[in-house]
Amino acid sequence: MPHHFETLAIHAGQEPDPTTGAVMTPIYQTSTFVQSGVGEHKGYEYARTGNPTRTALEACLAALEGAPFGLAFASGMAAIDTLCKLLNPGDHVLASNDVYGGTFRLFDKQYKKYGIEFSYAELTDLQAVREGLRPNTRWVWIETPTNPRLKVVDIHAVAEIAHAHNPRIRVVVDNTFATPYLQQPLTLGADVVIHSTTKYLGGHSDVVGGALVTRDEAMHEQLKFLQNAAGAVPGPLDCFLVLRGIKTLPVRMERHGENALAVAQFLADHPKVAEVIYPGLDTHPQHAVAKRQMRNGGGMISFFIRGDAAATRALVARTKLFALAESLGGVESLIELPAAMTHGSTQGSPLEVAPGLIRLSVGLENKQDLMDDLAQALAEV
Repeated sequence: MPHHFETLAIHAGQEPDPTTGAVMTPIYQTSTFVQSGVGEHKGYEYARTGNPTRTALEACLAALEGAPFGLAFASGMAAIDTLCKLLNPGDHVLASNDVYGGTFRLFDKQYKKYGIEFSYAELTDLQAVREGLRPNTRWVWIETPTNPRLKVVDIHAVAEIAHAHNPRIRVVVDNTFATPYLQQPLTLGADVVIHSTTKYLGGHSDVVGGALVTRDEAMHEQLKFLQNAAGAVPGPLDCFLVLRGIKTLPVRMERHGENALAVAQFLADHPKVAEVIYPGLDTHPQHAVAKRQMRNGGGMISFFIRGDAAATRALVARTKLFALAESLGGVESLIELPAAMTHGSTQGSPLEVAPGLIRLSVGLENKQDLMDDLAQALAEV
């Protein structure tokens, strides 16, 4: 009988250690493994190629996304870079016009010079998706919710359009903001899922990692070869920390969503706030899509205040519980200005982020304390 998500998060890929009976997956802190003869080993020979702690994490990640194949990497960008190595000169990638700044930087500054074409479209507009596809389109690259404008893309609809245009197109979904608890892109028609496990999967702001998950065995074998050949792999302690974080992912994502909805409603009602962007609010342009493909609205909020750039910068410096810092998805709440921080690489491009946009990663603190913190900061604007 298949297990539910909460059970998989705790047990998938994590059988008790057969040697000692240890309940928690051991941290196999070793670089090499003894061989009984030349080329004869117990499944592991060198830690870049494979490590039992990493194997447990990869099996767990795959199970959470409803897939047979998962690979872990040293960072989310390492995972994206490895995936991009499958592209060839002349290939085209149609991507969302609101992607993480690091993703845009890698596409625009690195892979474009190899003759790979990238174009950006409003993927929430299905006609724009149709018009953006080309004869040489290899991938459609989706973030949903997007970073930082929190647009919600209809994965099923986009996948249907892309695959009808050309069955060889692969639909890639960065599922970092939603996590597999809130949505499972592969069940909606996507071909590859990306995660920055640094964020909600790790969940405690103490580890950096990435992952790729797919049901495509041929693609998995290609990616596994590149994982070993290029070597951007996580260490065993990093894998252990992500596994530990995943065990509480379901309860954390429920609390993130509950807190974020309360904070979003508070901001929407505040006279000094001009606009709130949160998929869980019925004012969000894609609220119906979010309600259909996500369990809740997630833990990320973007908003604008009624004020100039100086007022916006003053606000993010005045919060006390919301720490001014990059990244997201930890148990603690964070605040940042993407245009000047995480998305600086998009400035001057068609993907440029408005300087007044404020992004919140809503943590697990008491929601009233979080609203009080924002209230005191807004009072000074």
